[in-house]
Amino acid sequence: MNVLVIQNNPQTPVSLVGDYLVAAGAKLATILPHHGDALPKTPQGYDAAIILGGPQHAGDDANYPAFPPMLDLLHAFHEQAKPLLGLCLGSQLLARAFGEKVRRNEEFEVGYPPIEITEDGKEDPLLTGLAPRQRILQWHEDTFDMPEGAAHLMTGAACRNQAFRFGRTTYGFQCHFEVSVDLAKQWFDQWGHTIVKRFEEQTGREVLDRARDEIARYGGRAANFCRVVTQRWAALVQEAARAGRPDPASLMPLGHEFTQHLVSGERARDG
Repeated sequence: MNVLVIQNNPQTPVSLVGDYLVAAGAKLATILPHHGDALPKTPQGYDAAIILGGPQHAGDDANYPAFPPMLDLLHAFHEQAKPLLGLCLGSQLLARAFGEKVRRNEEFEVGYPPIEITEDGKEDPLLTGLAPRQRILQWHEDTFDMPEGAAHLMTGAACRNQAFRFGRTTYGFQCHFEVSVDLAKQWFDQWGHTIVKRFEEQTGREVLDRARDEIARYGGRAANFCRVVTQRWAALVQEAARAGRPDPASLMPLGHEFTQHLVSGERARDG
């Protein structure tokens, strides 16, 4: 597996997702397109791509001119049925790549709030068998409209659209399930002051303290979610690579038979 990793900020690496992919036999090629690295013109040579988070707004082409060619590249991966995995900003960029809007969320969501796997999510090959309620790191102020026809996989009280699948091979997750416990601590130590600034002083410090406490409570469980989902996504990449050039049906939603094939064998334990 040759996986392109589009890193939108030096401080938002692929982290645990990269570790689990390498363990599954993947070779990762990481680029930072906003820091001088050229985007590939086509998906040739890659079996899949990951689009990571960052502090950018997904519609800010003026300050981040790499976004338009990035969207074209993501569209090309999808058309070739090469799996895509977008995380936080990456999920917003995927929604935008398929014609939807990214907008300011009503709440600035940070910490490990509960998010629920939907009924569609319970049948999805990446999520089936997992605990219906998850606690995974959030740090975002924007949200997105899901592409028309996408499966709504996860939802939350503060941000409805937490995860989607578009067609068979394109996934977007608003949450940061790639972030390890150590990286989460680093983020809050390095950027915690930005959280305080978003609220009144006292409230901001309470939000920051709560989020730090939640790392210890939920970080390990979130890492297990990452392990299961990443391993299943790696299986999807392998399956797509073996299938070669797709016919149009490969861009349609997953059927029950394919779902069962992908998750056969060991089922995930709770959460």
